[in-house]
Amino acid sequence: MSRTESEVGCHHLSMVELAAAVRRREISPVQLVEHYLERIERIDASIGAYLTVAAESALHQAEAAERALAGEKPAAALPPLLGVPVAVKDLTNVAGMRCTFGSLSFEDFISPIDDNVATLLRRAGMVVLGKTNTPEFGLACHTENRVAPPARTPWDLSRSAGGSSGGGAAAVAAGLAPVAQGNDGTGSNRIAASACGLVGLKPSRGRVSNGPGFTEATSFGLTTHGMIARTVGDCAALLDAIAVPMPGDPYPIASPAPGRTFLDHCGREPGRLRVGRHLAPVFTEADVDPECVAAYTRASELLAELGHDVEDITPAFDPTVVASIEPVFSMLALLAPVPPDREGMLMPLTRWLRGRGSTLSALDYGRALAATEAVSRTLLEHSWSYDVILTPTVTRPSPAVGAIRDDEDPAREFEEIKRFTPYTAMYASTGQPAISLPIHWTPENVPVGVMVVGRPGGESVLFSLGAQLEAVVRWQDRTPALFGG
Repeated sequence: MSRTESEVGCHHLSMVELAAAVRRREISPVQLVEHYLERIERIDASIGAYLTVAAESALHQAEAAERALAGEKPAAALPPLLGVPVAVKDLTNVAGMRCTFGSLSFEDFISPIDDNVATLLRRAGMVVLGKTNTPEFGLACHTENRVAPPARTPWDLSRSAGGSSGGGAAAVAAGLAPVAQGNDGTGSNRIAASACGLVGLKPSRGRVSNGPGFTEATSFGLTTHGMIARTVGDCAALLDAIAVPMPGDPYPIASPAPGRTFLDHCGREPGRLRVGRHLAPVFTEADVDPECVAAYTRASELLAELGHDVEDITPAFDPTVVASIEPVFSMLALLAPVPPDREGMLMPLTRWLRGRGSTLSALDYGRALAATEAVSRTLLEHSWSYDVILTPTVTRPSPAVGAIRDDEDPAREFEEIKRFTPYTAMYASTGQPAISLPIHWTPENVPVGVMVVGRPGGESVLFSLGAQLEAVVRWQDRTPALFGG
């Protein structure tokens, strides 16, 4: 590592820049990993990003990357992200690493296998630094559990990092990892990205393999692996690495045409797009904070200035539809394979949701799935004439740690979750790709994101448009004080 890089800190570079520097042998993978591990040891206690730090394993992986760089293979034949660190969410299995799923009931569980996404990260040459904080089984929009302290946004340590990918977002925002893998069903990556001033992507259903830990059956097609990063380009490059159909995938989506990558689209103009926008939360009655309105308004103005056609649209239905699909979320909790003798270790929200799920009949379950599909069809039919849909990401800036969690009244907590995250949840059922972009900061310097939703399979448009906005806003130049520490 050069003197300049040592002084400034290589964590200021994007993942794409780090990968290029490693391939040019300007940065050693071992020095890079040691740099991040030192920052984690020094800073993470204040933000709660990691549940498990795999220092020994990460250094072994970095040494293997150095050997590969010293070998006879030409640079073009090496893995694309060789030696670049990544943080992995603790809902994802990485063979040989602890995987708690954010639950005391699994606090001593060691994953015997890789989930496919972990296999693909390794295949791309990435070094897994550790497992990031998450609420129990990813069921909440905050990152608070009984395993470790809560994840906090580095922009304001009194506030939540969001969830359920809050640990990964906190890590990237504080410079404890260049990128983070996360899974997103009803908003996990997007909510956390908004709270931490980052870019968070939920890819299209089927774009990234869910097996074998998550499956389409156990996640009802809602959840998919995605990522959180400081730049749109980093999200695109990471998607290039993990958007690989794997054996057994029920609904794989073809990758970009041969010779094209998602990263390529970050350098291409999106053309003139038809943008539909709506401020109404739709899925629940909720007030929208003026700062979220300001972010939405600014994004609308920027899109118009960039030559896009921005139109108001009326949501297709009202909040009464939620009752018909809520059983699906209860079943998500119920399907977590908790050992019977450890049920008492579960969080009150998890127990409450599992209790609701246990009362459902097969007919109730079937009706809920049918209602979810009907909602998806309505949303898609209503929005199909637009290239993208714009909404706020959440209804208010990140709340204080503990403000949403309510162990005494989990029913109230569930209602608060719905009021905070109606936009992200709405587009979970459709399988559409969606990205949260850090457009706005409050007077208190708290970030607020907006969400852009694409057509199914339309990540390329989201990357082109996101990169266009990034070039104007330059959010990657804006970092919390901890990032420079």
